[in-house]
Amino acid sequence: MDLKKSFFALLILTSALVFGQGKTTEIGFITDNDLYTSSKNDMYYTNGLELFYRFLSKNSNEKINKKITEFRIGQYIYNPRFINEEAVTINDRPFTGYLFAEAGRSFFYQNESVLKTNFQLGFMGPNAFGRETQESFHDLIGYKKVYGWENQLHNALAIQAHFMFSKKLLPTKQNDFLDLHFQSKANLGTIFTGVSTGFLTRIGFKKLLPVYDSNLYDASVSTAPQVKIREFYIYAMPSVNYQFYDATIQGSLFNDTSPVTFDLVPLRFNAEFGIKYRHDNFNLSYTFMYRGKELKDPLTNTNSGYFYGSIRVSYLLK
Repeated sequence: MDLKKSFFALLILTSALVFGQGKTTEIGFITDNDLYTSSKNDMYYTNGLELFYRFLSKNSNEKINKKITEFRIGQYIYNPRFINEEAVTINDRPFTGYLFAEAGRSFFYQNESVLKTNFQLGFMGPNAFGRETQESFHDLIGYKKVYGWENQLHNALAIQAHFMFSKKLLPTKQNDFLDLHFQSKANLGTIFTGVSTGFLTRIGFKKLLPVYDSNLYDASVSTAPQVKIREFYIYAMPSVNYQFYDATIQGSLFNDTSPVTFDLVPLRFNAEFGIKYRHDNFNLSYTFMYRGKELKDPLTNTNSGYFYGSIRVSYLLK
């Protein structure tokens, strides 16, 4: 009898070690496309793809719950509203691509504040292969042919820095299914320079995890044993953006030779609405993105605010 008890105790312990180990690395991808919101909505920021790998870093600061290091590569593609043959000379936004590699670090504090920093190197223009990617994708899925890439912006070197800070508001008003955060972002570089600020609200279908353990800001990795982890919530984040510079609209900082460029509408209203889910090692989210009017278009007067969808999938590893 004692032997049986010992065997079952050993079995339970082994199961706990195998299934309750921490997950300290995560791999995944993000795909953006305006077709994720409407089959007729194919304009402006038309496609994006990012592949990422993140892992838990060493941390000796008692005020910080965890540090996470991340690497990613990505490509963004931009088009005017009309991409048919008759509209080759009618552009209300430049054609261009943006290709980059990124390294970053995130700091998740015990008070549920978050600081994210990352740096990018890459190219905008023909060296970003936006034309090749879009034309190949449209051929693959049998979608309409794209005309006008001969007007794309010229090459520009991308050197970018990005910062994001989030602070939990009303921390003493504890609610297991609702919280509120103030968030600010800043971009500085040769492609994008701007700031934005807004408020983010989470509404949980299940009890919300602390921000330093949640997939809200990509903090799922952990050294602590994780057994039967579940997240399921919606979120909303309206924000105001002031854009000082955008090379995907204005062309390179260092030359003005691109065939089609525009002046910015610097002050914009943006919004995000999304749903996020986690089941043990698996993270999944869908976000509806709205972006306010970005540029002045006196010739065609067709440029407007726009929207697109973003899908994120990732998996946690030991």
